[in-house]
Amino acid sequence: MTTVLIVCGAGASSTFLASRMRAIARTRGVDVTVQAASDDEIDERLPFVDVILVGSHLSGSFDVIRTRAAEHGVPAGLLDASVFGPTGADDAFDLLSTLAPHGLADSRTLTKETPHA
Repeated sequence: MTTVLIVCGAGASSTFLASRMRAIARTRGVDVTVQAASDDEIDERLPFVDVILVGSHLSGSFDVIRTRAAEHGVPAGLLDASVFGPTGADDAFDLLSTLAPHGLADSRTLTKETPHA
């Protein structure tokens, strides 16, 4: 499972986007956890995520955020402003797909391991 953190200034717009991306993940059958946070929560969250997506209004801080993320081995992507609109979550999900270090797992094909006797 891939864990993605969406970051914006106060955490409000990222919360709405995260909700829409979770719905898209279910529709696409992708096993992903999407979380939202404000920019002041980045450092405490980075050790626990696989990808960070940064709101366009933080573009002036993106290089610093990307460097901090890289220190944890986490790829970072800058979201276009359009993703926060009503139909932009698909574009955000597509960006996530390009950044996920091991790809995105298809939840429809995941199986539990059975113990060997």
